[in-house]
Amino acid sequence: MAESLRRLVNIGTFSVLQEKLEKWLSDYYINSCDQNTARCCEIIELNAKVQGQLFKLLSLCAQEGGLYGGTNIIKSRLLPWLGQNFFTSGGALTADTSLSVLAEASAKERELNEMQTIYEKSLDELEVELRSTQAECQNLKDELQETKIELDRSLRSSTSDKMFTELEFNDLRRKLREAQEEISRLRIRCGLVDDYERKIQNLRDELYLSSSVKPRPVLDTSDDFISTYRYKPGLSSPLSIDDPVQRIRQQNYIARFNDMFAQDRLDAMDTLRRFSDDHENNQRIIFAAISEAFSAAKMEFRQFKMKTRANLAKTHYGPETLEEAVQDYINRNTDLVDVPGLVSDVIRALNRNPKIFLPPDTTYAIIQPFIREAVKLAWQMSSLAHPLDIAVASDAELFDDSKYRRSYDSEYTAPLVNHHIWPCLMQGIRVLVKGEAHTRRGASLSSPTRGRSPTRSLSPGLRSFSPARSRSVSPSRFARSRSPSPLRRSFSPRRVI
Repeated sequence: MAESLRRLVNIGTFSVLQEKLEKWLSDYYINSCDQNTARCCEIIELNAKVQGQLFKLLSLCAQEGGLYGGTNIIKSRLLPWLGQNFFTSGGALTADTSLSVLAEASAKERELNEMQTIYEKSLDELEVELRSTQAECQNLKDELQETKIELDRSLRSSTSDKMFTELEFNDLRRKLREAQEEISRLRIRCGLVDDYERKIQNLRDELYLSSSVKPRPVLDTSDDFISTYRYKPGLSSPLSIDDPVQRIRQQNYIARFNDMFAQDRLDAMDTLRRFSDDHENNQRIIFAAISEAFSAAKMEFRQFKMKTRANLAKTHYGPETLEEAVQDYINRNTDLVDVPGLVSDVIRALNRNPKIFLPPDTTYAIIQPFIREAVKLAWQMSSLAHPLDIAVASDAELFDDSKYRRSYDSEYTAPLVNHHIWPCLMQGIRVLVKGEAHTRRGASLSSPTRGRSPTRSLSPGLRSFSPARSRSVSPSRFARSRSPSPLRRSFSPRRVI
């Protein structure tokens, strides 16, 4: 049975029958009637031969089941077909319906064959991909194994290197510690060297001054204040603009003035910024502080110079004039200044200034270091034979490009000064160092409103005055009302010069 079925499949009769049907369909409209009939008979004969073979296979299949093998199937399916001449099944199907059923079955069989072919092709492709993936996995395993071996080797080598690295780190730390100690020692020595160099420079300046001008004071004692001061003519007079004392000190004071603008002023601004966020008001405070410092120092120096002239006039004689002797004495005693008293005068003057303000719980003593340096510099500039002074400045004045430069936040087309940041340093009518001013359109003389702190409005001796009256009091009254300092008491009649 199986051999007959295999032989029938190998012959491929149904494929030949399908091909003849398709060829007949393609040539149907060009064939004649006899040709079409011959074709149909040929296909019927071929189909009959196939049916004969199928009936033979049917009998063989039934014989394999015994005497009654396949009886029920033959009765239920084959006999109805034979009774209806192969075109009906139970009287429900027509000939066209049977043919369509056969066509659908053939189409489904072809689809199944195509799907099976595609499936087998996909399986082949998947097998190929699987084999390539397995090969890649094997390569990765090999690489992983090699990497693991290399990592183990690196770990062993790094473990040995780590021991040497820790030793190197310890050695480097020790060297760093020794270097830091050496730097500390060198810094100490550097500080000593700087002090020595400063002292050497001071000695050189004094030697140069002593070689240029050789004044000799003659000291005498008496019950009254007697000061005899003899001057031996040197290369130049102390009142000359070319005097070495004048030239050297003037250069140093100008450099110090620039340093105060570049460093001390910024430090004072940082201090004020911790108490007040008003940047313009802080700038006004700094300018007012240095202006009041120069005013107080000039007033105090005038009194000091008049007292010195009065004391030297009693016993003065010699080739030099009295003014030269006074100036020579001042050049030698520039440190006879009551700095704490002048700082107090400046702070009181700032308290009376209506254009600046600070929070009620803050005083102008917070910038006392800046005021002290400004007072000392103002005194030293005033003590020169040709003194240095700051230019008179007021708000809403016309901007003078020869005296001031505009600040970075100024309006460069504004003609008026809103407020001054740093004063202009002058000698007579000659400008030595330009100041700095802030220009703004609409600048006026109106001053900002400020809240006066009760703790700093007036000194303890003048708190009974009203604020308006306290502003009208001149600084000289405060100077006269203040008790003399130890330096001022040095001008007592028993002082020997």
